[in-house]
Amino acid sequence: MAGRREEKREDLKARLIEAARERIARDGLANLRARDITQDAGCALGGLYTVFTDLAELVVHVNSATLKALEARLTLDEAKAKSPTDRLRNLAQGYLAFAVEHRNLWKALFDHFPPATSPTPQWHLDEHLFLMDVIAEPLAELQPDMPPEDRAIRARTLFGAVHGVVSISLEGRFVGLPLERLAREVDELVQTIAAGAELRRQGM
Repeated sequence: MAGRREEKREDLKARLIEAARERIARDGLANLRARDITQDAGCALGGLYTVFTDLAELVVHVNSATLKALEARLTLDEAKAKSPTDRLRNLAQGYLAFAVEHRNLWKALFDHFPPATSPTPQWHLDEHLFLMDVIAEPLAELQPDMPPEDRAIRARTLFGAVHGVVSISLEGRFVGLPLERLAREVDELVQTIAAGAELRRQGM
């Protein structure tokens, strides 16, 4: 009997996550409403709160699924290249493509600020670390003598540079780049950073 109840709970959880994911993908995080989600999932409004503490916790699970999809995309793109510079270039282009193709889900990763009463769980914070790890690996080949802690900081810097350009451009900020130039400029940015790292490694 307990097993059956757990099955139903897990089924409801999956339906709520999928309903919330589809709503965010279509309408954006700012327009997410618990009543709409439960209606789409085919359950009563109270059903959401038998599975999740609140709406913020549900969004965390949607973002977790988005991160897994992003990781699969970046891992695939990185594997297509052999040189560390080309791997970094592929990572940047894969990140940009994912952001363009799944704009609202991608934005939700950075726009979700849970209330103090429902802080982001550590397991979800840990899920973000893959972004730094996949960048740090080719950086280690470009600058093998760099201490791991410095490499971790450099990976964050490189991610911040690419993310910043992508973000302000997709949000249509006045300093952003037109979409038709964005991929090219991101590629030039990564190549410039990688070339600098290569020169430092060679002691030039």
